[in-house]
Amino acid sequence: MDLAAIAGELVRDLRRLRFAPPVEYVYNPLEYAREAHADYLRKYGGIGKEIVLLGMNPGPWGMAQTGVPFGHVGFVREWLKIEGRIYRPSPEHPARPILGFNCPRSEVSGARLWGWARDTFGTPRRFFKRFFVANYCPLVFMESSGRNRTPDKLPAGERTKVEALCDEALRRTVEHLSPRYMIGVGGFAERRARVALAGFDLTIGRIPHPSPASPSANRGWAGQAEQALRNLGVSLAE
Repeated sequence: MDLAAIAGELVRDLRRLRFAPPVEYVYNPLEYAREAHADYLRKYGGIGKEIVLLGMNPGPWGMAQTGVPFGHVGFVREWLKIEGRIYRPSPEHPARPILGFNCPRSEVSGARLWGWARDTFGTPRRFFKRFFVANYCPLVFMESSGRNRTPDKLPAGERTKVEALCDEALRRTVEHLSPRYMIGVGGFAERRARVALAGFDLTIGRIPHPSPASPSANRGWAGQAEQALRNLGVSLAE
């Protein structure tokens, strides 16, 4: 099963779930940004990756807008050269519109991650020869105020259902890509990888999350990420 088929099944299965307040809006960019996401998978999701970098779920100014994990608009459009129409979720929070490639807001986490990839490898071809970037959960959860609610903050009953589906999708992703390393971008993704991939023959670890909400990430995130990769045995030399 290739990555597009895995995404398609996950979309179908997640569509059946329902969420109670305080979650009032749920966006799935695998649906309304499916063209851009499919372009990302087609260009960069080939088999034989050495390292998968795994995020938690879409940020409101990143993948929520572009359909690409950590999808800072400028990097997705200009460095990754991703194309595709971005539709609108329904219902859509009036304070969190989906503007696609016209979104003026900057996803700082995405700028840091993709900026590091560009500065380290130069071209997408060189980066994706070894790496792939994915998100554990494709859903954006929002409260009535527009506040983002991460998957780990869902009630236990809802969280368990989401995790069961996302764990299975992650296992299928690993079966397709056959990576040597599954590296969580932050602690949540690492923890879910350890649960979902128990028994798989690969190294699981983490790098710091590049979110500006993390004080340490604001003090040279790229250097910290590279040191974490080296500690896991990942060499950045080709």
